[in-house]
Amino acid sequence: MITVIIPTLNEEENVANVIKFAKQYSLVTEVLVVDDKSIDNTVRIAQDSGARVITSTRIGKGGSMREGVMFATNEVVVFLDADINPYPHFTIKLLTEPILQGGADFVKSSFNRNAGRVTELVAKPMLSIFFPELLQFQQPLSGMIASKKSLLQKLDFREDYGVDIGLLIDMHLMHANIQEVDIGYIENKSKPWQALGKMSKEVAQTIILKASSSNSPHYNFEEFGVLNEIRSQMDFALASQQESLSKLIVFDMDNTILRGRFIDTCADKFNFKAQLMDIRSSETDSTILTKRIAKLLKNRTIDELIDVADSIDIVADTEKIIDNLKIRGYVVGIISDSYDCITNHVKNKLRMDFSLSNELEFSKSICTGEVKIPSFFVNNENSSCKHVLCKTNALHKLLEKYNIKKENSVAIGDSMNDLCMIKEAGLGIAFCSKDELLNHHADLIIRKPEFSELLNLAK
Repeated sequence: MITVIIPTLNEEENVANVIKFAKQYSLVTEVLVVDDKSIDNTVRIAQDSGARVITSTRIGKGGSMREGVMFATNEVVVFLDADINPYPHFTIKLLTEPILQGGADFVKSSFNRNAGRVTELVAKPMLSIFFPELLQFQQPLSGMIASKKSLLQKLDFREDYGVDIGLLIDMHLMHANIQEVDIGYIENKSKPWQALGKMSKEVAQTIILKASSSNSPHYNFEEFGVLNEIRSQMDFALASQQESLSKLIVFDMDNTILRGRFIDTCADKFNFKAQLMDIRSSETDSTILTKRIAKLLKNRTIDELIDVADSIDIVADTEKIIDNLKIRGYVVGIISDSYDCITNHVKNKLRMDFSLSNELEFSKSICTGEVKIPSFFVNNENSSCKHVLCKTNALHKLLEKYNIKKENSVAIGDSMNDLCMIKEAGLGIAFCSKDELLNHHADLIIRKPEFSELLNLAK
């Protein structure tokens, strides 16, 4: 009998079909969905589709895979990706037959689709240096695999994108019988550009760590010298071409450019902190939440609000970094769910190019307590997420306005309100964030309150 394990993270679109596909194979008696703390309807849909759902104790595919093995009740285990629909009809049969017939310990899938950029540009070149015997595998990063629970329990499941190549290397080092089977043609969501840097780093780290710990004869200074020379020449070639690109950098304002939140600072100064907390804890509709919070500012004058904004420290190197980015050809600005009177003030202080935020209304320079939510935040037919209001929609408007490709955009933020934007931009950066999910999805995490690291990325 066979257990199918499906690691998931926000896969409400396809998870039901993958579960249905797994349950159709007669030898599958158990389908486990190990969920990585999804914020959409993945868990409910998986339960309704008849899968056993487990919430992973750690964020990361590797942790979900490891815990799936722990809960599996069958010796033969198959991992399926949740973002593929449809699977070729005989996928599970092809993956498990070599094990059930006693001819293999570990089966890796290949499929009729070009291998990804990380496979061709990172994994295979590094395998050719440190584990050349594994070059026989066409798609070493494939996540559709089958093995024996008793063997998998002995392996080190990396927490990150390195998990699949790590399992392959570990099986090789254990002298397990490894086979690769062609499962046919598949269509799945390609990794967005912003994920490739993170994925490349984690795959490369895994291969190097495995080579180091296994005392590989190829793990030596000469091979590292080759890698360093290739990298330096690539960096030089890329840097010389990047100047001609149109590029965009978007900053969140609260707890990113500013070392605090504007509305919370107002709450402390004007004594409405309890009311603010009550609204946040009781209101789930994002539109109504925005409007109710704005009413707390009623009768405050514009100069009072600007004084509050000026009382919040700006990250020390912000102005210098922004000036440098603009010299390099970047369009630089703010997307915030705060208010335009404040974001425009900050934008002007820092000589930025734009700010997009909610429009707080005034009458004779006195706040009316009313707020207009601009259309650029509102969900539309071209939106990349299902949220009613989202900063990603504003990002798309900017890309269209400045005629900049999404791949040439950078988004920087600190909270769940920035998550979609950080996932959508070409490069997503979590800035001094305490949110584990945001940090997981970001391509880069900046942990110190300074932006100097941007100059290393934004050539």
